[in-house]
Amino acid sequence: MCAQDKIVIEALQIDTVIGVYPFEKTYPQRLYLDLELAWDIRKAAQSDELADTLNYAAVCERLRGFAAGVQYQLLEVLLEKMAELLHQEFGIAWMRLHIRKPSAVAEAASVGVKIERSYEA
Repeated sequence: MCAQDKIVIEALQIDTVIGVYPFEKTYPQRLYLDLELAWDIRKAAQSDELADTLNYAAVCERLRGFAAGVQYQLLEVLLEKMAELLHQEFGIAWMRLHIRKPSAVAEAASVGVKIERSYEA
């Protein structure tokens, strides 16, 4: 794995039921997810074939589907579960994730959590 190569996805729209207050548990809220995913792109750069790289459309679809089907109180839990999913289902060994919740604090544009995870091969 060449840790220098990264697939980047910015501001992926995630709709999920999340929050600690009763009113937050009744309807999905829009979150925004940024991802940096370590991925060796050299084979795809030579072949120009989707099969030789990380299918980021599939990553986005899987994360959006996952978030739509779960309900957590904390962003921290959702983000950690997403990291585990990315590692287990897509074989991503290193990632940096940042999730933002725009509606959490009225006086802030958004609040969020950033994590960086590295897994043994």
